[in-house]
Amino acid sequence: MPSPTARWRGRSPSPAVREKQPRPTGQMDLLASITPLSVLSGFVVGLLVGLTGVGGGSLMTPLLILVFGTHATTAVGTDLLYAAATKSVGSLTHGLRRTVDWRITGLLAAGSIPGSVATIGALYLIGIRGGSSPRLITITLGVALLLSASAVLARPLIRRMSDRHAGERRHWTAPLTLLAGLVLGVLVTISSVGAGALGMTLLVILYPGVRLVRLVGSDIAHAVPVTLVAGLGHWLLGSVDWTLMIALLLGSVPGIILGSHMSGRLPERALRPVLAGILVIVGLRMLAG
Repeated sequence: MPSPTARWRGRSPSPAVREKQPRPTGQMDLLASITPLSVLSGFVVGLLVGLTGVGGGSLMTPLLILVFGTHATTAVGTDLLYAAATKSVGSLTHGLRRTVDWRITGLLAAGSIPGSVATIGALYLIGIRGGSSPRLITITLGVALLLSASAVLARPLIRRMSDRHAGERRHWTAPLTLLAGLVLGVLVTISSVGAGALGMTLLVILYPGVRLVRLVGSDIAHAVPVTLVAGLGHWLLGSVDWTLMIALLLGSVPGIILGSHMSGRLPERALRPVLAGILVIVGLRMLAG
């Protein structure tokens, strides 16, 4: 006669026993990282991005540093891959609508991607890794935020001045676009800020007469490869928090969708100074250390 142990061998445990079995450690860590605060933060940033069109790096990276207490290197690296994911959706949308000038995007990328790779190499050589907050990154981030605030306020004026030169043939536009891409690649890799407000302002100056929607689409399409390359570089340096990035994406996607639908119903003149004010305050806070 078989023993009781033999009779039960091969049978699956009862539902009560299965409920008491612990979850795998990796699954528990992931669920613990997806907190209501991180999802809500992603939603708020996504909402503001949808409303204003300003790059998420100007908002997300300072939020991670000042609210979550994330180290600056990790905040930058996490935000870069977060931006690559969110801007891929926007780039696809603009591509399907044929509102991307791929020549402009290519010129920017020809400068920004080598600039990003070189910057990652420089960060490695000077010993910057994940889990640290070197002053190089926080100071660069503060300066980039102040420049972004200026760009947000001045963009309508710059657009009007640039439109006066619409139709002019300028042989130096392509080399300057390449140079602009190089500067943006370095700035984005160090601070994760620059591909949005600053990139758009430079395109408005360099390409007068080009429809604004095509400049927006080109800027977003360019942001995908440069943030992806820079983000992967930061991952190699050990400065990416993947679980936090997933939590932020869960909140930001519906936020961007809602903000995009609301953008036409809210006065841009009221949003612009408020956003610029936020960027100035946060930028000064980063410079103060």
